[in-house]
Amino acid sequence: MKRLTGCMALVGAVSVVASGLVAGPASKPADMSKPVKVFILMGQSNMVGMGSLATLTEAVKTKNKYPYLIDEKGEWISRQDVRFVRVMQGKGGGMQLFNNEPMTVAKCKSIGPEFGIANVVGDAIDAPVMILKSCIGNRSLGWDLLPPGSEPYDGCPGYRGTPENPKGNGEKPVGAGWYAGKQYDDDVEYAKTVLADLDKFYPGAKGSEVAGFFFWQGEKDCGNAAHASNYEKNLVNFIKALRKDFNAPNANFVLATLGEATKDGSKGNGKLVMDAQLAVDGATGKHPEFKGNVATVYSNPLSQGGSGNGHYNKHAETYMDVGEAMGKAMAEMLKK
Repeated sequence: MKRLTGCMALVGAVSVVASGLVAGPASKPADMSKPVKVFILMGQSNMVGMGSLATLTEAVKTKNKYPYLIDEKGEWISRQDVRFVRVMQGKGGGMQLFNNEPMTVAKCKSIGPEFGIANVVGDAIDAPVMILKSCIGNRSLGWDLLPPGSEPYDGCPGYRGTPENPKGNGEKPVGAGWYAGKQYDDDVEYAKTVLADLDKFYPGAKGSEVAGFFFWQGEKDCGNAAHASNYEKNLVNFIKALRKDFNAPNANFVLATLGEATKDGSKGNGKLVMDAQLAVDGATGKHPEFKGNVATVYSNPLSQGGSGNGHYNKHAETYMDVGEAMGKAMAEMLKK
């Protein structure tokens, strides 16, 4: 098992002396003779990360939580065995690079679940790890992220279809602007761009392997009855399409439910989306091909309040706790 190593100057110092917080121990670096294990993070705004650094600092300083984020001096650690790369569509179109460095809070303006994920998965793997986040906010699975192979449904276009041509012809529409699956195409393309130039994003790497996917999404689909009703079908296709597109048939997949949704109390579109997210968990047996390789984290007990659309009041503990739970689910599947 690996632990944390290295440090970086703190943005907004965290006092470990005043709080009595004990930082996580340093340890060995990754085994660079092994290929990089890549974990691709996708979704919408909560996966992009809306947790505030102020609430994260409070959690570390006053609540003694997440000691692995800081060193013995109270400075944000720079984890050398886990690389964090974040890409997203820029304002002018095309890929924009936001992060490309060892995992550290010091380089972030806000956080998503990636730090909780990285701590657990990084400790579970001796090989170097890359957390590769390729996503943007306000995107639905039923339209923007619609995966390849999806046919038109309930008045909605199929993959690479448009309202004027719902079926499409399998090719990217020319001059049509947005189309069904455009965000899927973009997010996959950007992630592949990173992997194609591996030494730039993980210097010294000896190849790479896509070992898993993390997905946190669903808010926008709750606003459309057709998208919500077909969420499970689209999610199943999404998982299969990602594995095919990244040539990773054995890659594990972990997703988290909407934090405000409850198993017993949710109604309407929110319940449809949550039920679909729970249904794909391999333990349910509903999709036998997902047994042991797809897991769903029920995030309601981990939420510190607020809704997904409200970014959980930007409370960093929600993002950290959901991330840790997702990382644990992935680590359990990696053991098999």
